[in-house]
Amino acid sequence: MEIPQILNRIYSLPEKSRLLLENCVDEISYPKGYILIRAEKIETSIYFIKKGIARAYANRDSNEVTFWFGKEGDTLLSMKSYVANEKGYEDIELLEDCELYHLKTEKLQTLFANDIHIANWGRKFAEKELLKTEERLISRQFRTATERYAELLQNNPDLLLRIQLGHIASFLGITQVSLSRIRSEIK
Repeated sequence: MEIPQILNRIYSLPEKSRLLLENCVDEISYPKGYILIRAEKIETSIYFIKKGIARAYANRDSNEVTFWFGKEGDTLLSMKSYVANEKGYEDIELLEDCELYHLKTEKLQTLFANDIHIANWGRKFAEKELLKTEERLISRQFRTATERYAELLQNNPDLLLRIQLGHIASFLGITQVSLSRIRSEIK
């Protein structure tokens, strides 16, 4: 997915503002398995996925707990670093070779201060990230693992072809054995 599409999915900008923002973005690539963002570190960049897939996870009792997947068009960042300039709690691992768009948070903050359209884009960006977080929380609290799997199957069937079952089971909050049982029931 190209950067103009990604930016406009968040909030449509006038061309002049969009070009200002695009001019601050670099393209980079990293291999599968690369840890793009590390927990307990203040992250100073935001990434947008051009091509590839990633997961966010946290370590708990020596286990990795996956709580988010991102694919083409999605944003990779530590929200805690972005909003509060504090150390994040998540690691973000690339699950495929990835092509990314890279934006320094400091450059974005300067654009916010100088262009109201980009500032509004940033507000919409934060609002959309908040809604995604709320949806994940509600799903985890009020839906069964079978319902969460069916939701994943309906909304992101491509993820099931691209992500290891162990990561999917962790995302759903279940074991791989339970995931196998759910998959056999839903087929």
